[in-house]
Amino acid sequence: MKLPVIKHLVSFIEENDQDFLIETVETLENLTEVPSLKDEELDVIGELISNMYGALEVHKEIQSGTAKKEALNGFMQRVMGSIDN
Repeated sequence: MKLPVIKHLVSFIEENDQDFLIETVETLENLTEVPSLKDEELDVIGELISNMYGALEVHKEIQSGTAKKEALNGFMQRVMGSIDN
């Protein structure tokens, strides 16, 4: 996951609507079922999906009253903590 990408996607959600991201995730998830995709292509799609889910989670925290910077940093700390374990 990349914090700058998640931050950009959170801004996109704030300017538009989270439904755009949800529908994009659904489309990308559907694309992963194409049998002719190479592993590298699946990796890229997976990275996009994980960043979008991350942005949706950060947006949810912001909606519940957490400051944007704090929500972003807290999310990345949780991600890094889960990687270390």
